[in-house]
Amino acid sequence: MRGERDQAGASDAPQPPAPRANPDLLGHKAAEQSLRQLFLSGRLPHALLLSGPRGIGKATLAFRLARFVLAHRADDRPFLAPESGAGEGLAIAPDSGTFRRVAAGGHADLLSVERAYDTRRRRLRSEIVVDDTRQIAAFLRLTPAEGGWRVVVIDGADEMNRNAANALLKILEEPPARALLLLVAHSPGRLLPTIRSRVRRFPLSPLTPDEVRRLLARYRPDLPEPQATALTALSGGSIGRALELAAVGGVELHETVLRLLGTGGSDVPALHGFADQLARNDAEDAYRAVEDLLALETARRALLAARTGSRAAAARWAELHDEIGRNFDRTDDLNLDRKQTILSTFLAIEAAQG
Repeated sequence: MRGERDQAGASDAPQPPAPRANPDLLGHKAAEQSLRQLFLSGRLPHALLLSGPRGIGKATLAFRLARFVLAHRADDRPFLAPESGAGEGLAIAPDSGTFRRVAAGGHADLLSVERAYDTRRRRLRSEIVVDDTRQIAAFLRLTPAEGGWRVVVIDGADEMNRNAANALLKILEEPPARALLLLVAHSPGRLLPTIRSRVRRFPLSPLTPDEVRRLLARYRPDLPEPQATALTALSGGSIGRALELAAVGGVELHETVLRLLGTGGSDVPALHGFADQLARNDAEDAYRAVEDLLALETARRALLAARTGSRAAAARWAELHDEIGRNFDRTDDLNLDRKQTILSTFLAIEAAQG
């Protein structure tokens, strides 16, 4: 996301490369080693589900594995990067042909599927539709152009609608030989049970605070130490979330959210002013950040209630967390009033906290 705050510093800082072009991976060494061993032993399943919180490197790992599989032929072995740890990781030298073609989106044996851009609404669609997944079957019927594997990466598999999911299920039921499907999902529970039963699951853990802090120092070295520390705490182990919040003044937004929740709904003018600000056409990134922060706050309260032994309160906060997510999704899908969604969310949290 891009915000109105810290734009000068953000523009001068190095930006994270897209997952398909990212040569680095931090925090998932065990999963990387396991995937390498499965491939080299000939036991790699035809479909893998890489799951975990948004922004922790799932798609980066998916493309890292895709590059390794596509490049691992006899004549490509020199391109295996020495930093892979003498046979431990999946790194491919960035100057190899395989890496460059994958990064450019031009590898004939790799298909990437994700939400398409909606030209009418001028934003990404809220879901992956059936036309997006139908192209997978046609792609997999082709003979590999380079005589090796065909690889499909579905980035946001949990965002498939029902028809798209059913189209993918048919492929998973009868997968072709030497084909690998990599499903990336933030909320794997949203996938059809029949899909989950036909894939090998690789749940990935959030990054540690030290790992998030290291990546923040790399991509936002301009941040003052107190702000970087606060962003690390808000990140939930997601460098993606930390960078998005940094770009939009997320620390200040979080402070405003907590202050308004602390008033118990009594400061009506301030709440309406905040909602008006977020509903503006030029406040897309701030609106998304507050959506994320409100979800984070309800999740935190659910966890706190569970830790203190209050099962009823934990269930109530968990249900509210899910309800808020559904309300924001519905607002996007139906183009509803964003101000009303913000107001109703604050009121629902205030009612839940008693």
